Amino acid sequence: MRNFCYFMLALLLGVSVWACNDPDPEFGVNEFGRLQLVFDNVVGTEDLRLQTGIYNNAAGEQFSVSLLNYFVSNVRLKRADGSEYVVPQDSSYFLIKEAEPASQTVTITNVPAGDYVGVSYLIGVDSLRSTMDISRRKGVLEPAGAHNGGMYWDWNSGYIFFKLEGVSPQAPVNPAGTRSFVYHVGFFGGYETKTINNLRTATLSFGSDVAQVSATNTPRLTIRADILRVFDGAQRVSIAQNNNVMVSPFSATIASNYANMFQYSQPVKTN
Repeated sequence: MRNFCYFMLALLLGVSVWACNDPDPEFGVNEFGRLQLVFDNVVGTEDLRLQTGIYNNAAGEQFSVSLLNYFVSNVRLKRADGSEYVVPQDSSYFLIKEAEPASQTVTITNVPAGDYVGVSYLIGVDSLRSTMDISRRKGVLEPAGAHNGGMYWDWNSGYIFFKLEGVSPQAPVNPAGTRSFVYHVGFFGGYETKTINNLRTATLSFGSDVAQVSATNTPRLTIRADILRVFDGAQRVSIAQNNNVMVSPFSATIASNYANMFQYSQPVKTN
């Protein structure tokens, strides 16, 4: 009888150890799903409305926006255990256009099933991809295609990472007789000749929310991009003093400001 009890105890312990070492039954080892990032462009507490919206920055300057485009690339998803899933680079370049609502939803496919608690991404196009052969730059990175959206400098053979255009009563009158402002930010640090490096990374936590990816569950996460931060960031930007910024050193200030314009804003939605 005593030997039988020892046998049963050993058997129960063995079953317990086997169960604890089993993979999480929620997710299959080779299970994959999708995750969506929805970029909601706003100005403070207001929705961004091209042409018709009138806003004020911290300098007291009034402005309206006629165009907003920016690249998001090199996406990384942070797991609940602290590890990361790095989206394959060939599938990790997206061009967000305010004028094209469909472009504001980024769908990441073939994501390993699991719990995700944060995301990081580059604002712009990294130096490696920028200098690759044209055959390796497809989709939104194809210069001819990007040029249609005005996001490639032919004269500089480089991508514009962020483009914001509009009008303001405080802007100086330009040769065309309008009071406009133009912010075209690019440059990754240079290939053969050193340049400004305006690549910036945004890192966001989902707070207490968990994005659970599975073959049947696609989390949909909203990220607010507050254009006011371009003007009211770590360093205040005045339209009157800096209405045309492209290749000047001041473009680094614009880049550092817009790097902080992104904020996770809504609980995880699934579909």
